Amino acid sequence: MKYPVAIQKDEDSCYGVTVPDIPGCFSAGESLDEAMKNVQEAISGHLEILAEDGELAPKPSTVDDHIKNDELAGATWAYVDLDVSAFLGKSEKATVTLPKLLITKIDALVAAGGAKNRSSFLADSAMKSLR
Repeated sequence: MKYPVAIQKDEDSCYGVTVPDIPGCFSAGESLDEAMKNVQEAISGHLEILAEDGELAPKPSTVDDHIKNDELAGATWAYVDLDVSAFLGKSEKATVTLPKLLITKIDALVAAGGAKNRSSFLADSAMKSLR
């Protein structure tokens, strides 16, 4: 998932990075590279706590959704791309029954590169639906 982050820096301070889609998630660094590395760790830490509480990672929004936020006025925006599958727990095998045409369509999408495999497609679809 790609989370938008707001990067702010005052003249006499380090870089501050806020993740508006994850309340309370922010980080900082002396350099921009350090700040971006630290915010990735902050996001991971927040998502780990949410998973321990049985919550899914929040759905990321777009920069346009946050750009009018007065608290983030003047920020530079970037995206942090993070694989949230690590925060879903270990995989378990489950048997599902689907209509043949649906399976055929899913397999065609997978073959065309639209998903890694059938299980990945079903997991991604379930995540979208559960949010």
